[in-house]
Amino acid sequence: MTTSSTTSSAASADGSGILPAELEDLVTLFDVRATDSPTPDAEREAALQAPKFGTVFTDHMARISWRQGDGWLDRRIEKYGPLQLDPATAVLHYAQEIFEGMKAYRHADGSVWTFRPDANAARFARSAHRLALPALSVDDFIGSIAALVRADIDWVPSGEDFSLYLRPFTFASEAFLGVRPTAEAEYLVIASPVGPYFAGGVKPVSIWIDEHYHRSGPGGTGDAKYGGNYAASLLPQQLAAEKGFDQVCYLDATTNTSLEELGGMNVFVVMADGSVHTPELTGSFLEGVTRSSILQLAADRGHQAVERRLPLAEVVAGLQDGTVREIFACGTAAVITPVGRLAGDEFDLQVSGGEPGELTMAIREELTDIQYGRAADRHGWMRRLA
Repeated sequence: MTTSSTTSSAASADGSGILPAELEDLVTLFDVRATDSPTPDAEREAALQAPKFGTVFTDHMARISWRQGDGWLDRRIEKYGPLQLDPATAVLHYAQEIFEGMKAYRHADGSVWTFRPDANAARFARSAHRLALPALSVDDFIGSIAALVRADIDWVPSGEDFSLYLRPFTFASEAFLGVRPTAEAEYLVIASPVGPYFAGGVKPVSIWIDEHYHRSGPGGTGDAKYGGNYAASLLPQQLAAEKGFDQVCYLDATTNTSLEELGGMNVFVVMADGSVHTPELTGSFLEGVTRSSILQLAADRGHQAVERRLPLAEVVAGLQDGTVREIFACGTAAVITPVGRLAGDEFDLQVSGGEPGELTMAIREELTDIQYGRAADRHGWMRRLA
C-alpha cells in the first residue's frame, strides 16, 4: 500500500526545466509553413461557440519526421490535412503507434497555458519505449505544442470549461511488411477546440463492472498510451451501452477481483473517513496525469491519499454499509467525473444518492481553477505557451 502525502515544490513539479527564454528558442526550431486557405474568421468563431469534442480541427498541425540513423528531422508547422500512406505502411498492419492527450487553456488576461506538459512528455517517451518507437525529447514535445498553439492562437476558445484539446502522436510510417520495429516514423500534433464535457452541468455517470473482458494484463501494453488498448475496450463499451450504462470499469486480468480503470479514465473511491483510494499502478493500466494531480490535491487538503489494490467485493460491501461514500473517474477530457451508479452481474448500487459527491466536486473545482488561472498554481504545474 502506498500513501501519497508529500507536497512537491514548483521546481520539482516541472521536470522539463525549460525556462521561458528557452521555450522561445525551441519554438523557432519549427519552420512555419502557413496554410494558403485559413478558415474564415466567421466560420472559426461559429465553430468555437459550441465545439464538439474531436470533430473540428485547427488550420495547422505540428510535424517531425524520423529516420533510423538520422534521428528526428524537419521540424515544421504545416497545413492540417490528410496523410498520404502507402498500403504497406507498418502502422496499418502492426499497430505500432502511441499518443497523448492534453489541453491548452485561455486565461482571463488572454494568455494561453497548458497543464503539466513535462508529465505528458515523460509518459510519451515511456509509451514509445514499450512500442519500440523512437522517443521524442521533452524539448521537442513541448516546443511542438507551443509552436502549434501560437500558429493557431485564434482557435483557443474562451469561457468556462472551454479549451483547445491537443493530440500528439507518433506512428510507424515505413512501407514494409515484416514484424520488426519501424525504420521510419512520423510525429504530429493536431488540435481541436472543445467545450464543457458536461453540457448543462456536471452529471454523475453509470458504470458497468465488466468481469469477462480485459484491456490489458501483466507484461502487456496497458501502461502505454497506445491505440490498441482503446480498441480492446470498444466491444465491452458497446455491450455496456446496450445495457444502459455510460462507461465500463475493468478488473485486473490476474485475479479478476480488483478494480483497475475505465476504458479511458482512472478511478477513485472516497471512504467515509475521508480517505481517498485509487488502484495502485501495476503496469497493466495507465498512469494518469490527472490521477497523480488528484492524489496531490487530496493530500493537500489533509485527506489520506492511498494507492492500493481495490477489491470489487470491498467496494460493493462499502456501498452497501456506507463505508464507501463517493466514487469518481478522472482523465484529461472530463477532468473529474462523478459516478452515481455502479453495477455488475450480481449487483446494482447507487453511489452518493445518485448525486455528485462533495469531495469529488471540491477537488474538481480546485483542479479546474488551477488550469484556468483562477487559483494559485502552488505546485508549478502550469506552463505558459503564448
